[in-house]
Amino acid sequence: MPSNDILHVTTDNITHITLNRPEAMNALTWDNREQIIQHLADASTNPDTRAVILTATGKGFCAGADLRGGPAPAERVPGDVARTIRNGAQRFIAAILDCEKPVIAAVNGTAAGIGAHLAFACDLVIASEQAKFIEVFVRRGLVPDGGGAYLLPRLIGPQRAKELMFFGDALPAAEAERLGLVNRVVPADDLEKTARAWAERLAQGPTRAIAMTKQLVNASLDVDRSAAFAAEAAAQEINMTTADANEGVASFVERRSPIYRGR
Repeated sequence: MPSNDILHVTTDNITHITLNRPEAMNALTWDNREQIIQHLADASTNPDTRAVILTATGKGFCAGADLRGGPAPAERVPGDVARTIRNGAQRFIAAILDCEKPVIAAVNGTAAGIGAHLAFACDLVIASEQAKFIEVFVRRGLVPDGGGAYLLPRLIGPQRAKELMFFGDALPAAEAERLGLVNRVVPADDLEKTARAWAERLAQGPTRAIAMTKQLVNASLDVDRSAAFAAEAAAQEINMTTADANEGVASFVERRSPIYRGR
């Protein structure tokens, strides 16, 4: 049965997923991670969800993985670690990247390890002035997992990514914005309001077109120009069959504001 560690509510076409373990700086247990994956899958298939906000309670956004919360083998054998990462942290990050609705991270405090990657995987990142991001793995003698070596070079380039991962220094929100890891930094009191305003704009937009745009942009980083152009043309072909595309064209012709319904 789901616990109160992860809060989940959908109102006005916006799904809010809130990490709620402030006493543990919202470190993620295995169960927490599975709940979030399921909520994101539900958001993808639920036509009444048109945007997602991912945030947390307390002073921290997410301190990383809480390994005490998951099953562990009695004796570790070769392959166990890689399998655990594939089925755990990587699957978790993929759930955000693959969610068919736009996901906004509202980062209220420290995001460390998989917590930082959780934010970086989101489509838009709004951070409180109090937020900071830490590639903490090197401090523990570990390789970054949870998609870190995939996400960071694509967001800020390999040299900056190596700097963050080699040293593990805390990156303040303002510097994260300057590097391009964060879209906007706002005062702590404005974080919820700003995230809500952005989500409302997204929820009033052409949901299927936004979903396909997200897919195109994410895929474009891994394919050549020919494949990217082909995917773009195919997406537009599919999108033109949606009611929202028809509404967008009709509103232009009729010189009025469009009313999109996410269909």
